[in-house]
Amino acid sequence: MRGRPRSSSWSPSPSAKRPDRPRAGRTSPLAAALLPVGTAEFVGAIAKPGQPPPDTLPEIAVAGRSNVGKSSLINALLGRKKLARVSKDPGRTREINFFRIDDRWLLVDLPGYGYAKVAKEVQRKWAPLTEAYLNKNPRLVGLVVLIDSRHGATKTDRRLIEFLGDVGVPVLFVLTKIDKLNRAGRARAVVQLREQLDLPEDQVLATSARTREGAQELLDSLEHLLDAEASG
Repeated sequence: MRGRPRSSSWSPSPSAKRPDRPRAGRTSPLAAALLPVGTAEFVGAIAKPGQPPPDTLPEIAVAGRSNVGKSSLINALLGRKKLARVSKDPGRTREINFFRIDDRWLLVDLPGYGYAKVAKEVQRKWAPLTEAYLNKNPRLVGLVVLIDSRHGATKTDRRLIEFLGDVGVPVLFVLTKIDKLNRAGRARAVVQLREQLDLPEDQVLATSARTREGAQELLDSLEHLLDAEASG
């Protein structure tokens, strides 16, 4: 990649106290204790470029390779077990899925990319869909790019990052599956990603869907971005 991505920096915010919110009945006790998410529901999907979204709320999208653990992290982040479908076969998600959070914003699950076993013809259909969604989208306030902590940024990750430089949307980079590394490996993964992409320290978070490490910090960062957007 030539130089640093030109998308705006988006830094994780420090944890802050927030007023209590009603919890949905499906939220687990652990989720209620850790994460300030009340309601979360699937509200629709789009499968063709130019198709309108199911709502007009502000959107934060999540992107990553097909086997990066995106659906598992979304479920862990929102304190739900099966909100985002976790498939045994990476690359099965072929639509852009929308989840309404607290009737305030939409979490947008973009199709995974870069999985070799998915037919090239299918992959070619995903690219225009994702590009059309990201380009000139006035509702999109930020993008979370997921990177497997064991592998760092791949060529396909770098292609997405280069594209985002032209989109200009704030980006946060999130390492997944950090629980699969030891303490030294975790620290090394963060440093290596920062060096790979020339990122400041506060633009990278390390997370685990299994242990939910980093989930609170990630959700706090999303809330911080939404608050900043609302205040203008």
